[in-house]
Amino acid sequence: MDGVDTPQSTPETVPEGKAPPRTAEVAAYLAARMCHDFISPASAIVSGLDLLDDPSAQDMKDDAMNLISGSARKLADLLAFTRVAFGASASAETFDPRELEKLAQGVFNHMRATLEWQVEAPTVNKPAARALMNLAQMAGAALPTGGVAKVRAVAQEATIAIAVEAVGPRARLRPEVLAGLRGEPLGDGLHGHWVQAYYVHLFMGDAGGRVFADVAEEKVTFAATVPA
Repeated sequence: MDGVDTPQSTPETVPEGKAPPRTAEVAAYLAARMCHDFISPASAIVSGLDLLDDPSAQDMKDDAMNLISGSARKLADLLAFTRVAFGASASAETFDPRELEKLAQGVFNHMRATLEWQVEAPTVNKPAARALMNLAQMAGAALPTGGVAKVRAVAQEATIAIAVEAVGPRARLRPEVLAGLRGEPLGDGLHGHWVQAYYVHLFMGDAGGRVFADVAEEKVTFAATVPA
């Protein structure tokens, strides 16, 4: 099994000879990741508009409108999700879990996996909200052929405990995701997958929280604790 336990950045988690990425590098990787997420639906909208403008493709008008509609919804869902998962959301320090569920479900509407959400707290703070959003999305990404991402969270005295399970055939977690959760620099692999995990490592450490990942056959589990 692979696992990480990363309450904060420590020298022991960083491979010898490699330094943690600088703030500017992390910001650049996050921006690139978000652009990657947004470019597909945005390009599809443009393609649909081009079809509408093409006199020789008028028989495809309905297809073009469906492409535009579906892609616009996906783009809007991703933007709303990203504002909480990666953005500052400066106007809110606490979040209603029901609203977070809507944001997460919007992203899962465009994934093969389905979402089960059970957060037993009337409100959650910003670090917990970010953890719920990011770990839910990472669980969905761990199910490339479908399955169920189960998101659970309970308030325990001064702590919010989060458990996210990705259950399904071919459930897997990329090595760069595990490296990011450990606070390690990217080695081989894709920046977009690594930087999300590394971002979770950073904000969880800043909040005094902990995050853990475990990989088993047809199951990936994330667990986190965040001060309430």
